[in-house]
Amino acid sequence: MGAAKIILTVFHVLLSIGLITAVVLQSGRSAGLSGVISGGAETLFGKKKGMDELLGKVTIGVAVLFGLTALVLVVIQ
Repeated sequence: MGAAKIILTVFHVLLSIGLITAVVLQSGRSAGLSGVISGGAETLFGKKKGMDELLGKVTIGVAVLFGLTALVLVVIQ
């Protein structure tokens, strides 16, 4: 069980780095005054496309895996 815990801990650390990276790479909700005006319209009409959409899905996936590994690490501790 010791080797499995070490491997899972390393995977958990890599997931945390990936989660931080995915969140930082996403564009902000408001980019100055123009973001306030156009950001609401983009959210209203669903103009979220391209890299932001992909990063959003990656963030959700990595966050779920991060939570699961955290729970498993607590259980096997």
